[in-house]
This record gives sequence, C-alpha cells and structure tokens, in this order.
Amino acid sequence: MNEMLLQFIWQFSLFQPTGLFSTQGEQITIIFPGKKNTDAGPDFSEARIKIGNTTLVGNIELHVRCSDWLKHGHDNDQAYHNLILHVVYENDAELSSHIFPTLELKNAITPNTIAQYQNLIGNLQPIACNGQLQNVKSITWEGWLHSLLAERWEEKLIDWKAQLQQSAGDWSLLFYWRMAMNFGFKTNAVPFLLLAQSIPLNTLSKHKEKLLQIEALLFGQAGMLNADFKDEYPNQLKAEYQYLRKKYKLQPISAHLWKFLRLRPANFPTIRIAQFASLVHRSLHLFSKMIESFSYQEMTELLDVHASDYWQTHFRLDDEPNKKAIKNLGKTSVDNIIINTIAPVKFLYAQYQGKESEQEAALQLLQSIKPEQNSIIRHWNEAGKTAENALHSQSMIQLFHRYCEPKKCLHCTVGLSLMKQ
Repeated sequence: MNEMLLQFIWQFSLFQPTGLFSTQGEQITIIFPGKKNTDAGPDFSEARIKIGNTTLVGNIELHVRCSDWLKHGHDNDQAYHNLILHVVYENDAELSSHIFPTLELKNAITPNTIAQYQNLIGNLQPIACNGQLQNVKSITWEGWLHSLLAERWEEKLIDWKAQLQQSAGDWSLLFYWRMAMNFGFKTNAVPFLLLAQSIPLNTLSKHKEKLLQIEALLFGQAGMLNADFKDEYPNQLKAEYQYLRKKYKLQPISAHLWKFLRLRPANFPTIRIAQFASLVHRSLHLFSKMIESFSYQEMTELLDVHASDYWQTHFRLDDEPNKKAIKNLGKTSVDNIIINTIAPVKFLYAQYQGKESEQEAALQLLQSIKPEQNSIIRHWNEAGKTAENALHSQSMIQLFHRYCEPKKCLHCTVGLSLMKQ
C-alpha cells in the first residue's frame, strides 16, 4: 500500500462502504469522499460524512499509517487541524491531542484491489493491462479515446502558443509555419520551420503567380543556392533569388541544417521544398480553405501537389538526371499532414472561437483516415486492441506515452475500470 493508491481507493470509493467505524467505535457513513486537492493542504476538501447521527462537511487527510501524521509534520501545521476525518490504511498510533476521528480502511479494502494494482504496476510489458483489455467495456474504451485525442491536441496548443504569440495571434501564419514543419516530417521539421519563418507570408503572396519565383525564395532562403551550377534551372533560381533577396533584405538560413542522410531520395528536403513551393503557388489562402472544409476528399485534393518539371528527373540541384518520375506527395504523407497539422489546427481554432460543433467535426475527420502503423500501434494490437482509424491510432499513441510508459494506471480510465472490477 502507498499513499497514491490509498487516495485513489478513497476518491473512487473502492472499499466496503458499510460497517465502517472510527477507532473510537463511532459508526461512520461516507456520503461523499470529497474533491481531491492538488494544492497544499489536506488531501480532500468538501467531503460529506455522517458520524453517528451528525453530518459533517469539510476536509479529510489520508495516510498509509497513522504515525505518518507526525512524520509529515502535520501536528504543528494549523492547515491540517481543521479536519472532519483522518483516514489511514493502518492505525499504528494514537493522536490523542486531536479531536477529529480516525478511520482505518485496512479491513474494508479487498485483497483483490491491491493485487490488481500490483499486477498493473509490476507488469514489465509495454502495456501493463495486456491480457485484461477484453474486460473493458467498448463504450468506456471509445469515450476514453475521444478524450485522449482532445487532450493530445490541447497539448499541441501549449507547444504552439509561443508561435501563436510570435505571429501576433495570426492563425493563418501559424498554420503556414506548422504546415512547413510537417513537410519536413521528423527529420527536417526544424529547418523547415526556420525556412518558413525567414520569409514573410506577404512576400510570398506578392509572387504567388510565378512558381519559379516562389521556388527561388524558398530554395534561396534554405541556403541551397550558394554554389556554382551547370544546369539551367538552378541558375535561374539563383538569379531570381539574388534579385529578390536584395529587394526584400532577406537573410537565408544555414544549408548545413538540412539532413539527407538515411532518407529515401523521394523524401530529400529538396523534393519537399519543391512540393511546398507548389502548394504555396496553388493557394496562399490554404488556411481559410482548410477551415471551411471538413471533407477528407476536399483536403486530399488541396494537398495533391507535385514538384515542378526539373524535379521529375532530379533529387538534388545539379545532380545527374534520374529516371523520370512525378514527385508528388504520397497518400501516407497527405494523411500525415491532415492528422498532425490540419485536423489539430481546425480543432484548436474552433476551440479558440468557442465552436463546439466544429471541434467535434475535427475529431470526426480522423475517423475517415486509415490508422497509422508504427511500433506503438503494434503494441496495442498485441494487447488485443486494434486501431480502426486515425482517431484511434492518435489516441492510442497519446495513451501509451502519457499513461502506459510512466505507469500512470491510476490516472487512466482503463486502469480505473479494471481496478473497479
């Protein structure tokens, strides 16, 4: 037994509610265990209990052993003297100087409750409840997954707040930056963000009709146009960029930030920059279009972009020509962008505006996308839970990272369900 488990048992009344008596022999009825206090002071507030025929409302403090009261220094802390009840697992000492009653729970907690907790915490498998998930009701599981996705996206907003402040609250600019990051995927996300932030959006807007100038701005600001080239296309980009750089007083980022190692050629940052240029060229008002649309089909059409002609036979500037192939965003990449950028931005923007129906629509958008396939989803498959769509896979990733890995079973709806059983 530990104090965290004891608090959990008390909070959710996972003990025999009848036949409870104080150490002084007074009958106790728990009407409401109270609200858990996350700040300093007693563990639970606004509790409601009945001792004999007297109903009391107030604070409750919990300890594994009664003697912990003295060890924790509560004896000399006035904040702990105004209690209606002291709850302990084991009454190993008498606090004769205090007027509040003490309730020992040791015999009111079934051994199965403690054993279930020990099984979860002691399980060394990636998912501690592996083998027990079939005992969780489907309505409990589905409701928890929806909550986890909202939690995941709200965490994203915390990460994005600095960028939102940097953009002076401009959601379209935030969206442009996040889209750029997503085009870099994990390997080149940071240099892609720095690239996007190095070019004002209104500068790109002035040249949106000419793809070559958009490409020149992006490749130039990426630090990739400093070499002497033999091909006509990179020389055209270089000439355009030299003019535009002086005109707008631009400062490129360092070329060494870009990573090519261990990437498939189709995922090289040069290809991704060319694809991003095509997206910017097609629509600088992508944010408003994405916000207005909740159709997966419409979004995939908007993201149906491919690199310009030169890149059909090249993977790097000035390299030897390769077999001709259209370098478009694959379905997996498109789904990744919708899952990790478009859907959460739509949700958070709707939350910001107080539009609950659009928040729900953003959640439902992921139900039309196939689930991601990665090591975490494979762990869930082995545990008996299959992701049916991207809403499931995103939620299961959140559940794994925030609850399973740190062993926060007592904070998990699945863990609570199993403990109650």
